[in-house]
Amino acid sequence: MSIAIPDACTLPTAERPLRLAEFDALFATAVRRVDRVGPTRARLRLTGPAGLGATVRDLTARETACCSFFTFTMTPEPAGEGEALILDVEVPAQYADVLASLAERAGTIVAGQRS
Repeated sequence: MSIAIPDACTLPTAERPLRLAEFDALFATAVRRVDRVGPTRARLRLTGPAGLGATVRDLTARETACCSFFTFTMTPEPAGEGEALILDVEVPAQYADVLASLAERAGTIVAGQRS
């Protein structure tokens, strides 16, 4: 399960597997559903313990710093315990393949957690 990494990414090559592992951990522990809203937008529904929002804000801020084509929008949702939120991920049309690979990776990890 690979992910498309465009030339526009400024994260040093040696750090990319670590960042990918951070996203994989988030996908495995917090993402409950992945919806492709269109070719340039995906929506992830997350739930987790208190502090989830801060974790997501930190990770997405660091990702935006090296891949400025990503736009992450986090919307809190009501939760019984812990935190729930929607994470919308948008990219310009020329990076639709990057978003597709990210959404596919998240969906595969989420589906694996259910089996």
